[in-house]
Amino acid sequence: MEFCKPLVTLVSDFHLDEKGMAEVAAKYGADRWFNEQYTPENDVSDSEFLIEFMARSCYKSFGVGLNPNVTKVREGNAEYLANVIDSGHGSVLEHIQLNFMFQDVSRVFTHELVRHRPGVAISQESLRYVRLTDLKCFDFPRLKSELTDEEEEWFRAIVKRTFEYLESVQDEMTDKFNLNNEESFARKKKLTSRMRRLAPIGLLTNIGWSANFRTLRHVIPLRTSKAAEEEIRWVFADVGEMCKRKYPNIFFDMEWNSDDDGTGLGEWKIIPKRIRDLNKFLSINFKENMYILYMGKTAIFSHTNRFVVNCLYDNISIELRRWGA
Repeated sequence: MEFCKPLVTLVSDFHLDEKGMAEVAAKYGADRWFNEQYTPENDVSDSEFLIEFMARSCYKSFGVGLNPNVTKVREGNAEYLANVIDSGHGSVLEHIQLNFMFQDVSRVFTHELVRHRPGVAISQESLRYVRLTDLKCFDFPRLKSELTDEEEEWFRAIVKRTFEYLESVQDEMTDKFNLNNEESFARKKKLTSRMRRLAPIGLLTNIGWSANFRTLRHVIPLRTSKAAEEEIRWVFADVGEMCKRKYPNIFFDMEWNSDDDGTGLGEWKIIPKRIRDLNKFLSINFKENMYILYMGKTAIFSHTNRFVVNCLYDNISIELRRWGA
């Protein structure tokens, strides 16, 4: 019996067919755009580039003059994708699928995971075919607010003792049915299926999970929320970190907020455009004799006094205080 942390691995993502894309861009009259933008110097992933291309193809907005209705275009992948996402044009995010392998995750976790169906593909290790030997369990983070250290150790001891007993039961059935010497795979499969019914739901297993960017932007904040189950928070904290690092122009508005409780857990949050705009305004446009009162979607300006505004991401609450007060 062993306590383990989940292992999250991104096993594949998208790679552009440069020749095919160049041919399509030329057909659009966008070969100049393609040659200028698809370069190593731009440091844009193939996934982000394809999404930009698909979005621009909707409006033929690769440059001024291709569409007579277009008199100006946004330049650069980061600016263009930010506008696409802020506009709610999420369908183009479905063109790219990332493929993850989640190893040493429990059936508790997989029962939670499979609730997310749109935009995903799932391949789960079959315990009808894979006979159980060593049983492993999730290495629980400390619940400092809910359990004392003594209660935590008592719980872990109970888990260890239970898993060791159930592991011995699997060994006993294997010996009784002489499965290690059985040649009929059909018989082994039937008995393995029966034996798995005595395995705990907390048993660690493996699952392949693929999701498009639109789904990832929905699932990551949802499953790292403090209200989510603790094991799935572990997994999607890692998924979020990988996505933020590898695809910064898709996850530009996603920020990490640590729980600060020593567990390493935290929340990935999508910061709304109105909050980002407020922060940008405060950082570059805070001038003498001006303050801003931000309520919901309405910004009211006054030229009577100068104030500092603190905006909390969680509930969009506002604090106004006079400068220097």
